[in-house]
Amino acid sequence: MSSFGSLLNRIFRFYYEGFTTMSWWGKRIWIILLIKLFVIFIVLKLFFFPDFLKKNYKTDEQRSKHVLEQLTK
Repeated sequence: MSSFGSLLNRIFRFYYEGFTTMSWWGKRIWIILLIKLFVIFIVLKLFFFPDFLKKNYKTDEQRSKHVLEQLTK
């Protein structure tokens, strides 16, 4: 376990030192990238990809039957 912990520590230090020594424009690019990822994975999922199965079927059995029917068509 200590070698695994050492590896994680080295990886963390590598990225931490890289971000702390990064120029101001590099940090801004990372901020823009993180905002874009947030929008893609959180906002789009909430508004454009609703949970169809949970909304239309009450039990897990009904959901599984629907999925099986759709896969075997």
